[in-house]
Amino acid sequence: MSKTARFIPKLSAAEIAEAQLTGLKWTVRHAYAGSPFYRARLDEKGVAPGDIKTLDDLFKLPFTTAQDLQAGYPLPLLSVPEERVVRIHGSSGTTGKRKILTYTQKDINDWAEMFARCYELAGLTVLDRVQICVGYGLWTAGAGFQLGCEHFGAMAMPVGPGMLDIQLQMLTDLGSTCLCSTASMALLLGEEVEKQHLRGKLKLKRSIFGAEAHSRRMRQRFEEALGLEHSFDISGMTEIYGPGAGIECEAHEGIHYWADMYILEIIDPETLLPVAPGELGEMVITSLKKEASPLIRYRTRDMTRLIPAPCPCGCGMPRHERIQGRSDDMIIFRGVNIYPGQVAAVLEKHAELNSEYQIELSRVDGLDHMVVRVEKRPGVSPAAGAFDACACVDENLSRAVAEDIRNQILVRSKVEVLEPGTLPRSFAKTKRVVDARDKD
Repeated sequence: MSKTARFIPKLSAAEIAEAQLTGLKWTVRHAYAGSPFYRARLDEKGVAPGDIKTLDDLFKLPFTTAQDLQAGYPLPLLSVPEERVVRIHGSSGTTGKRKILTYTQKDINDWAEMFARCYELAGLTVLDRVQICVGYGLWTAGAGFQLGCEHFGAMAMPVGPGMLDIQLQMLTDLGSTCLCSTASMALLLGEEVEKQHLRGKLKLKRSIFGAEAHSRRMRQRFEEALGLEHSFDISGMTEIYGPGAGIECEAHEGIHYWADMYILEIIDPETLLPVAPGELGEMVITSLKKEASPLIRYRTRDMTRLIPAPCPCGCGMPRHERIQGRSDDMIIFRGVNIYPGQVAAVLEKHAELNSEYQIELSRVDGLDHMVVRVEKRPGVSPAAGAFDACACVDENLSRAVAEDIRNQILVRSKVEVLEPGTLPRSFAKTKRVVDARDKD
């Protein structure tokens, strides 16, 4: 980390722990006093604000879930008088009701400060031109990227998602140096840059991406297509302000998260108990400074693991691994629990394959079936005209991949190898799993 950091505080482990305890005590007092929901939940658990004396007392507190936010629609968790609310943001919910979060002006300012830290850790300067290709409106993405960029002092270019022609025009004519998007959008832009032979006209050096799980191969593909020096995975969600809750550094060995702003636990999603250090589990967040919609042990459903070792970059903020998927994205197939990321990890081992894949589940005569469709890398097929040889190569590759899935994930699947560009592309999050079993 730069010695001239403007936004990232240099805190020791002891100072972080002190900030967390102070913030935890304040959050519980604030939520108990201002939120009927939290007051009822804490009373039910038999916990009073004065019972929080150490960080270990965190485990006395009840969990909060997305269902709690939906049940409290339209303004759940509100812990301040409504006249102090200056903004709302929302995200989609599984029951049709959105999760609406409220913000005071201090919440907005804190969010801007957190996001400025992300730009700083990604190595940007005030001379960078930041092309923001994420959604605006009710969603937090566009507002967060722009808010943080302006607070940081770089040039914000709020293009939004889609609109490939305009995106390419901004990249070439205005010389964007940093691209902010989903991984899927970065891949789509990269493929278009290659098709139109625009690589030499770009000044892109870095990209910041997030909002969806991605494979290493997908990342390598868009880095190569866009000519990037670095790309940085960013974390965040509407419930914890929005994007900007943490980001990779140039060491690319995990995501630094702002531990002076929230406490991060990793639990077993089944037992709800903490996992051993370094084990995969579900991320649980407790905010330390949020006024309008504080979080107390909020179950994010995101799966990751903590990285206990110090980072070579020198930043003292702790780290977690990139998000591996969501606990509620788990597929149960013939009695086996599977995450899409496990399939992606198998596909990455085959150099002939591209990053794009899709899993389709169906049920025939009461038996579940899985088809994994994956694209070849460009140039893998034999020379044009060698149709029989091409089919043989694809068939052998399909068998090899299916065998690896069987050996490593313990399920049988049919693997279809497709030509590059066959699977649908997305400006937002790519849909990896199509589950038609409920319709059969």
